[in-house]
Amino acid sequence: MIPSPRIPSVDALLRDAALAPLLADYGRSSATAALRQVLDALRAQLRSGTLSAAHTAPAAIAAQVQQALERRHAPRLKPVFNLTGTVLHTNLGRALLPQEVVERVAQAMTSPMNLEYDLEDGGRGDRDDLVTDLICQLTGAEAATIVNNNAAAVLLTLGALAAGGEVVVSRGELVEIGGAFRIPDIMAQAGCRLVEVGTTNRTHAHDYERAISEHTALLMKVHTSNYAIQGFTTSVADAEVAALAHAASLPMVVDLGSGTLVDMAAYGLPPEVTVAHTIASGADVVTFSGDKLLGGPQAGLIVGRKDLIARIKRHPLKRALRVGKLTLAALEATLRLYQHPETLAQRLTTLRLFTRPASAMQAQAHALAPLLQTALGSDWQVTPSPMRSQIGSGALPVDSLDSFGLQLRPASKTASVTQLQERLRRLPRPVIGRAQEGALWLDLRCLEAAEQDEFVAQLPSIPAQT
Repeated sequence: MIPSPRIPSVDALLRDAALAPLLADYGRSSATAALRQVLDALRAQLRSGTLSAAHTAPAAIAAQVQQALERRHAPRLKPVFNLTGTVLHTNLGRALLPQEVVERVAQAMTSPMNLEYDLEDGGRGDRDDLVTDLICQLTGAEAATIVNNNAAAVLLTLGALAAGGEVVVSRGELVEIGGAFRIPDIMAQAGCRLVEVGTTNRTHAHDYERAISEHTALLMKVHTSNYAIQGFTTSVADAEVAALAHAASLPMVVDLGSGTLVDMAAYGLPPEVTVAHTIASGADVVTFSGDKLLGGPQAGLIVGRKDLIARIKRHPLKRALRVGKLTLAALEATLRLYQHPETLAQRLTTLRLFTRPASAMQAQAHALAPLLQTALGSDWQVTPSPMRSQIGSGALPVDSLDSFGLQLRPASKTASVTQLQERLRRLPRPVIGRAQEGALWLDLRCLEAAEQDEFVAQLPSIPAQT
């Protein structure tokens, strides 16, 4: 009768040379916890009669412990290749920061900074002052303040300016965006009452005018950046709503959502209203995001009249929603790129990706197609193909950009698009595409030359089809 394999003790293994490197790299407590986990699994195999003696050798156990430790200590937040065709992909982190912005953030991470210290007089400063001059210069606003995202900006603005009062909004602008963020819900949380005017597709100036009462706190416009109503429609321009508000001695607020600081059409892109135009149209307060069309870090920017911004900054929620030095460092460095419009399309990553010529992506697709075909084998047909990219994150929802990429189409009955997506997600740097029309589409708009070598180098590592 063959004797059962003997599983070494924890103490014996911890003294064994096979585990010494793991103790040095991960520490005794982490290595011991992983070792106990592996030994528990081996005992279960022993009880079921499936354990072999080879699996109980210290070297074999050390290999399993190393795998367990690598899984446990692997970062959960990791870089991926965004080949979805959506440039500002909310689930993939939205705007990418330029290298010079990253360097400023790294400096802020490793050095004390004058976050709330006035270098002129040595007293306490206001962290908003680090960027407000730049923001006002680029938007034409009198004042500005910063919070951690645009949802927070809307919540804070309504809480500071309309708590206990009524806010008049067109029914066609009562948006819901990702994460079930709804304008009516935010109003309720801010302590104000929603007054809908008009219908889903048509709202007129007299609808706003009739809704104004002694209880009205402000009129509000919400930029419908994540959908479009087409056909038999009417909406009221910002300038006209602002005029109605001012005639009643009320402020007019615009939630601009994405918020661009430049004329997108000047770069051959679909037009989008700018923050400066909205301010010039008479809006008293405008809120917008930092990590969408602006191309910077996640933040919510609130700009407008000096007296109203001062009220917003005094609200108790402002401290809860404020941003830290890393966001401010990234935002300041991003805004400074806008001071050099002649190089903005090259230096601002988001704008560079938006304006990338389809011809460059086409050449890239033809170069990559045979390499990917070799990696995937005869089960797949890899074909360079024209595609349509989108800006993403709710910006310009009905507009798209000419693009080019690779279609990966099943060429055998065993090939599965769903399984291929899973295989590509298991790569050292996961590849994320989009399933469409029975194929996996890899849009190359966001695969710049600097990353192409890394993409190619891991193609032989694509897990085998199961």
